[in-house]
Amino acid sequence: MRIAATIARYLLGLMFLVFGSNMFLQFIPMGQMPAGLAGQFTAALFAAHYFYVVGAIMAVSGILLLANRFVGLGLTLLGPVLFNILLFHILMNPSGIGPGAFATLLWLLVAWQHRTVFERLFAARLEE
Repeated sequence: MRIAATIARYLLGLMFLVFGSNMFLQFIPMGQMPAGLAGQFTAALFAAHYFYVVGAIMAVSGILLLANRFVGLGLTLLGPVLFNILLFHILMNPSGIGPGAFATLLWLLVAWQHRTVFERLFAARLEE
């Protein structure tokens, strides 16, 4: 399990470092915008420069995961990003959900390995 979680951490870190950096450097072509509401939503995010913020969060989280430092912080920053990726695909573009689902599975595996970081979040009452 430990080896699988380490491999998942490296894959997740590499994935988000590459795709987060791509928001700024655009070394991977985006392809066509999705049709309909998904395309309008994506265009609005680009026009508002929202993707730069998301790209920075993704790249920083990827670096943290690859460096094996502050992994809990990296996972915490990636949680909302993954949630929004999944929600976008579930509600507006179901055909592209595969990579987001894979990244979520990797995130869950790494989060399970580092579950002690999240223990206080799920405590019903904090001990003082």
